[in-house]
Amino acid sequence: MHAEQSSRNPHERYFLSMQRAWDRAEKPEGTAEKGRRRQLRVCVATCNRADYSKLAPIMFGIKAQPENFELEVVVLGSHLIDDYGNTFRMIEQDDFDISSKLHTIVRGEDEAAMVESVGLALVKLPDVLQRLQPDILLVHGDRFDALALATAAALMNVRILHLEGGEVSGTIDDSIRHAISKLAHYHACCTRSAEQHLIAMCEDHSRILLAGCPSYDKLLSAHRRDDYMDIIHSWLGDDVKEQDYIVALQHPVTTDIKNSIKIYELMLGALISFKKRTLILFPNIDAGLKEMVRVMRKKGIERDPNFRAVKHVPFDQFIQLVSHAGCMIGNSSCGVREAGAFGTPVINLGTRQTGRETGENVLHVRDADTQNKIYHALELQFGKRYPCSKIYGDGNAVSRILKFLQTIDLDEPLQKTFCFPTVKECISQDIDHILETQSALAVDLGGTNLRVAIGKIVKKYSQSNPKTYEDRIALILTMCSEAVIDAAVNLNCRILGVGISTGGRVNPQSGMILHSTKLIQEWNSVDIRTPVSDTLHLPVWVDNDGNCAALAERKFGHGKGIENFVTVITGTGIGGGIVQHGELVHGSTFCAAELGHIMVSLDGPECSCGSRGCIEAYASGAALQREAKRLHDEDLLLSEGLSLKKDEQVTAVHLISAAHLGNSIAEAVLRTAGTALGVGIVNILHTVNPGLVVLSGVLASFYESPVQQVIRQRALSSAQDIRVVTSELEEPALLGAASMVLDYTTRRTY
Repeated sequence: MHAEQSSRNPHERYFLSMQRAWDRAEKPEGTAEKGRRRQLRVCVATCNRADYSKLAPIMFGIKAQPENFELEVVVLGSHLIDDYGNTFRMIEQDDFDISSKLHTIVRGEDEAAMVESVGLALVKLPDVLQRLQPDILLVHGDRFDALALATAAALMNVRILHLEGGEVSGTIDDSIRHAISKLAHYHACCTRSAEQHLIAMCEDHSRILLAGCPSYDKLLSAHRRDDYMDIIHSWLGDDVKEQDYIVALQHPVTTDIKNSIKIYELMLGALISFKKRTLILFPNIDAGLKEMVRVMRKKGIERDPNFRAVKHVPFDQFIQLVSHAGCMIGNSSCGVREAGAFGTPVINLGTRQTGRETGENVLHVRDADTQNKIYHALELQFGKRYPCSKIYGDGNAVSRILKFLQTIDLDEPLQKTFCFPTVKECISQDIDHILETQSALAVDLGGTNLRVAIGKIVKKYSQSNPKTYEDRIALILTMCSEAVIDAAVNLNCRILGVGISTGGRVNPQSGMILHSTKLIQEWNSVDIRTPVSDTLHLPVWVDNDGNCAALAERKFGHGKGIENFVTVITGTGIGGGIVQHGELVHGSTFCAAELGHIMVSLDGPECSCGSRGCIEAYASGAALQREAKRLHDEDLLLSEGLSLKKDEQVTAVHLISAAHLGNSIAEAVLRTAGTALGVGIVNILHTVNPGLVVLSGVLASFYESPVQQVIRQRALSSAQDIRVVTSELEEPALLGAASMVLDYTTRRTY
């Protein structure tokens, strides 16, 4: 048993686990009967050859259980069009009684005709649904016909089961599919990703079945028929060999008709040049069809001996043709779904299937802008074989769907409910809210001061940072509460959230300050988000002050529009932030960008982190102050033009002033500091290769020239031209804290 399970691929194992979960969750015997007390009248509506291939297995399953189900079949759409082979006949040949045939297609094959077809279906469907009185309507996929079906059923209080919802593709079909999902009461989806998408769309998880694709039930059992060569010969000619022909199926992209016609023309040109026997199916009856057929005839495809142009192939024969083809090309969902079950190589052209899950058998040519590119794809794919993929099903979809139908309790309220994520109750909006300026509250917890600002420093408040945890939290809450009131009453600002910048290591996901600097006492393992959010009833974001400085540069400073850059803060300590591909780098334990603790010497001065030789031990304000005091104690600091007032504290400023006045010892100290910072930045350039380095903080302008000089001397030639600039922002920590709020609340990423 264990060996059998281990041999299954991940998709099979997941479908199996879902099957067992459903079996465990199945209602006690008699529950469903109590809810229904009769057969479930199921109406299956099919619009075209493609959706019938998915619906037919379910229809056979329903028909095989007359004690549980009563089947009604409604046929509409292109099934009833002569040009498409009157495919309703294959439904009759499958021995299904068709309850209603609705002519709903308005010819024209343009956008207006699609809209008119939806309207015509909506006019005709109410009479049918009123006559049939189904308990549930099965709707498949993402076609405009299916949207009309779902709309009519929802408005007439008919329960809807939607098949293949939650999937992603690259055309108007996406919007239609999701619209049907919102109208549907129940969902049978094909993949785990589709299931998660439906949940993310606020659909009730208990009404979503991960079934797999119904067509796979037939695919996996019937694609190795003994007579497959007879089928191949009947469609492509007696001289054609297995895996020595191509199946082509390209549909219009209704949101980009002009480009899809161009791709179609390029595909036909590549196929003509490739000179392999090709079965080409006519496109769907969508806007753009007429133009594509015109291109086909202009190219002489119907007269070319290498092509067989057809309007319809019965699904059971189409399976054989696809499974034994040397390649399939186009933009049909069959290529990215069903063909994977056989390992048939596929070339997917354009954007129609963008976002679909695919197996390794699919080669995408999304920008199919030249015939040569498509021809090269044919050379790469034709004749290959790939491992069979079961992303879309394991062959048991129908049994799951039938069991799911039997659990539906018709006595449950029909009104559909959505599972929205929990949000705080909002107030009603009036003209005053509209006229308000949307803004943020920014908080900066420094070692000396606690500062609060409104928006882009519209107004700023500052007080000394208390020494204890309790006093600090109390002061933060008081200052923030007063600032919110001030913003609303005096500044007409609506605060969208609170951004907090603090020293030390921060988990921005949980809002926890994990470990702070020595400058901020009693500030480790602190949940700052919860008390602030509970008091102000606002969302709260928290991050390290170095990261906030980088965010400020990204939104307001030199980093605006730059994908990759580094900000280095040169203040009391040394810190910073790294932005890669527009995103902050936090690291696995949230200690990325501790730039001040890059070691530049094995035996340098002791650093506040406990190590030796860090940049911060040489180049920080604290390090320069330490050297200034040492020189002063040795009477080596003061010289002509530089003096100290009584009780004046020696600072880094005195060291810099002494150097400017020609003090060679002070100059040597600063030269060492600049070299240490420059070497550290060279290490950064060689590690993450940013496009820009921004120096921020009180010492930034002093260090710009020394750092550039070290880069020219010591960096690799490929990194020597990287720009080093001094920040022009006055309050980077506060601006970065504000940007966290503004970026999130305006749906940008951070």
